[in-house]
Amino acid sequence: MKTNTIIQKYKKTGLIAGIAVLVAALCIWGFSRSDNGASLNDSLSEVSEKAPTLSDLRVAVVSMDKIQMDSAVLKDLHKQRESFEKKLKAKLEKEQKAIEKEKTDIEKSQDVLSQEALQRRVVEYQRRINNFQRDLAEKAQSVEASYQDALTTIQKKHLDPVIEGIIAKKKLSLVIDGRMARVGKDVEGLDITDEVIKSLNKKVSSVKMATPKGF
Repeated sequence: MKTNTIIQKYKKTGLIAGIAVLVAALCIWGFSRSDNGASLNDSLSEVSEKAPTLSDLRVAVVSMDKIQMDSAVLKDLHKQRESFEKKLKAKLEKEQKAIEKEKTDIEKSQDVLSQEALQRRVVEYQRRINNFQRDLAEKAQSVEASYQDALTTIQKKHLDPVIEGIIAKKKLSLVIDGRMARVGKDVEGLDITDEVIKSLNKKVSSVKMATPKGF
């Protein structure tokens, strides 16, 4: 595999996404069918006829995207991840130069070395590339894992309690993620995102991202 092909592929796919970082899991739900002979009415016998009316509902919308972009703690977390990505990029550029130099040296030595010696250098060159690819992938995955762990901590320890507190204070029946809702302009006070951000900023400004393995 040529070095420039490796580097081009890496740059094209991006620092984290291009090296197969696992960021989500696929959940497969299986349903089994069993027939116990109950009629539909019998099956629904435990379902209450009571349903909320429109006047009973107190609904709000929150934009998780805006919280990601505007809250102090998440902006700080993004910066922490970027600092590790910059270190990884610097390592890539440094190793790229070394690999390119080694490639040039091999090409120059073709007429000097024996076939056997040349073959050994080519094999070692390929091993170096493979080891570098593996090391780069592992470090990138480690960066993403540390970031996701910190993100989970922020959500469970800080963001969820803030939202739950607002739900209790406003006596809300339902809070909807704004990414899945369309809100009309004439609904005053429906979007509580700014209140969530202000409360979250007051609660926490920074959560340290664990140093990824290899850094």
